Amino acid sequence: MGNKIKIGISIGDVNGIGLEVIIKTLMDKRVLEYCTPIVYGHTKVASFHRKTMELNDFNFNVISNPAQAHDRRANMINCWEEDVRIELGMTTDTGGKYAFISLENALNDLIAGNTDALVTAPINKHNIQSDSFQFAGHTEYIQSKTDSADSLMFLVSEDIRVGVVTGHIPVNDVTGKISVEKIVSKLSLMNESLRKDFWIQKPKIAVLGLNPHAGDNGLIGKEELDIIIPAIEAANAKGIFAFGPYAADGFFAAHTYTKFDAVLAMYHDQGLIPFKQIAFHNGVNFTAGLPVVRTSPDHGTGYDIAGKNLASENSFREALFTAINIVERRRESKELTANPLKLSKFSKDRD
Repeated sequence: MGNKIKIGISIGDVNGIGLEVIIKTLMDKRVLEYCTPIVYGHTKVASFHRKTMELNDFNFNVISNPAQAHDRRANMINCWEEDVRIELGMTTDTGGKYAFISLENALNDLIAGNTDALVTAPINKHNIQSDSFQFAGHTEYIQSKTDSADSLMFLVSEDIRVGVVTGHIPVNDVTGKISVEKIVSKLSLMNESLRKDFWIQKPKIAVLGLNPHAGDNGLIGKEELDIIIPAIEAANAKGIFAFGPYAADGFFAAHTYTKFDAVLAMYHDQGLIPFKQIAFHNGVNFTAGLPVVRTSPDHGTGYDIAGKNLASENSFREALFTAINIVERRRESKELTANPLKLSKFSKDRD
């Protein structure tokens, strides 16, 4: 059991549904057969959420560091000492402050190799902003902390996988942020992740156009002709099986996505709206292209249902098991390629 996967979990906004879906997931003891969960937060905050759910038979095993984690218990590291004012359903500076403290501690342990993966509960991208956090979201922060040149917001489920070229930016800025180089970079990250993290040997990737009808041969915008098609050709030259550009509306309406291993959208809503329609209850946000494994449920803080015991843990549970599966695949790949046999030439005069 010494090699059991340790999953760090950040609690997100204390006023949202993060701890509710975490607790609901970890109440199922079958989860402990596959990983050792370590939640970064505080037991007092967890107890508050547990009581709102009227759960009296669940408690965390309190530890000081991941090395002390009990492999048959849900563990928690207390990341602060002071009392925290919880205002369920409200966006407050307090919610952002402690969401960041949880995330920072969990990520530091992940980078240090003390845990094997990180699952992040939802944050509020506004109230978490501070001198220490000036990023559009988890993805950009983790990319920066891991000194990664690029990363890919990759939404995955059993039915569909969608990545985006541009993430959390205003729609008005999308066109200026798209380039041949950026699309090729995202296709390269997606292709590598499909091979390494999902064990798809020859991935087929569909690329969406930017404009309606994928530009209609230049009648509705030139980005497809000037940027997207050259990027697809450049990716093909690198051995990436990329196809398109496809008009987004017909592509999803006709279920064409089922013929591909993944889809690269040009901007956030172009990819995430159909993804959430198709995989709303079991979608997972995976940050591909990083040296560490990070996943997240595909939903927000859920302020409107916080404290009402209505939040579904399905997406969080899927995020947890996706992280476990990716860690296992990376481990196994590393073992398989650790000591390759040396090629040797047979002697012509062998018996």
